[in-house]
Amino acid sequence: MPRNPSTGVYSKPAGTTPSVGQVIDPAPWNALTTDLGNEITNSLPRDGSAPMIAPLKAAGGTVSAPGVGFASTPQTGLYLKGGGLLGFAQNGVEVAFDQDLVYAAKSGDYTALASDDNAVHRFTAAATLTLTAAATLGANWHYCVIADGGDVTIDPNASETIDGAATLVIKDGYSVEIICSGAAFFTNKLFARIQSKADSSAVGDFIVGLTLSNNAGSPNTHVDFAAGSARTAASFVSSASSWTKRVTGTFAAGTGAGGLDAGAVAANATYFAYALRKDADLSFDVVLSISATIGGVTTTLLTGYTIVKCIGVVLTDAGSLIRQFVMYPRDEYTFVAPAKDAVNGAISTTSALLALTVPNGVKVKAKLRFELTSSATTNAALIHDPAQGILTAGISGDGGNLGAVQVASNYAIGSQDVWTNTSKQVRQVAGAAGNIWVWTDGFLFPCGRSA
Repeated sequence: MPRNPSTGVYSKPAGTTPSVGQVIDPAPWNALTTDLGNEITNSLPRDGSAPMIAPLKAAGGTVSAPGVGFASTPQTGLYLKGGGLLGFAQNGVEVAFDQDLVYAAKSGDYTALASDDNAVHRFTAAATLTLTAAATLGANWHYCVIADGGDVTIDPNASETIDGAATLVIKDGYSVEIICSGAAFFTNKLFARIQSKADSSAVGDFIVGLTLSNNAGSPNTHVDFAAGSARTAASFVSSASSWTKRVTGTFAAGTGAGGLDAGAVAANATYFAYALRKDADLSFDVVLSISATIGGVTTTLLTGYTIVKCIGVVLTDAGSLIRQFVMYPRDEYTFVAPAKDAVNGAISTTSALLALTVPNGVKVKAKLRFELTSSATTNAALIHDPAQGILTAGISGDGGNLGAVQVASNYAIGSQDVWTNTSKQVRQVAGAAGNIWVWTDGFLFPCGRSA
């Protein structure tokens, strides 16, 4: 009788337990010796001279006492974990191994589960990835996210954090590895490092696109911004689509919303447009301010935003409506209707300042056309940059840019681009008394566009 196949216990054949003086029956004793020979054959040689010919069944064991161990280190070996899973123990401590890497595409919001350990999920559209509680996922759980069709917002459970923040936005085209500590989530910092490189001040300041125009539907109150990007020092922001802000309301996030940093729209005012970057998700927006510098922008409504760069300017008329304009490459503006800034104005040999319809608070290069009339038989006028000081007009002085009247009460014409001071003014002077007309066709306000 062989060993019991379930317990492995050997039971010898009946009639093979002799007593003193008993005559031995050869049949049971022959069966016993045959069984013993068979079981010796079925035993595994300790010297390894023969292999197993059937599955080896070991005790389930535990992590501290593995079912298959080593004589010298019995706490190292294999054991049976819950759910029929194989466990590996090393000096009584479980040795963890990654699950198979599994790829899947996601087209919408998703909740990451414990079974997603070592998974790679590619999001093909903008989505929110919710993380199951860190304690449930456990320490060492890790997961790769690829944003390939839209931004992916990673939102940990309840008050838990990722890299110390409540959420993390992975911009379209980037990826990140998420690691769970059992209490919080961290990333491999690759996205943050790429972002810091994108924000490197060594790249310099610039604007690409983001050109301004009157909104087609509401040209008097709304201004459009083309798609593009802007950088100043270590701050960068971009928008893949056009954007609209209105001057009839204070700032609110989003295209089409109010744009003023404070107050109500004013008449004959200058509004500088500043590109904003939302700190939480790096998204684009615009604020409009009468301040010519970032430091002067009212930031009460801009909590959570970084002011990146001034990207343009709009002017209002006497009715508090946006002046119609066309913006050309390299920050050049042309008014649809030229502004007539001098009409039969007096001009003389005394230098005087002349105010123009251009942005206030900054120097711009005004695009001017002018006419001069004078009772003098010979006269010329000079319109020039106030930074040049006091000049005199005429061939014996500093010249002119307004022709030369050769006949009394006749007209001379001229045109020139002239830099202003920060109070919207240029200087005018003539070789003799006369009258002048000045049209402002537009201006050049350098913001950093190279095309």
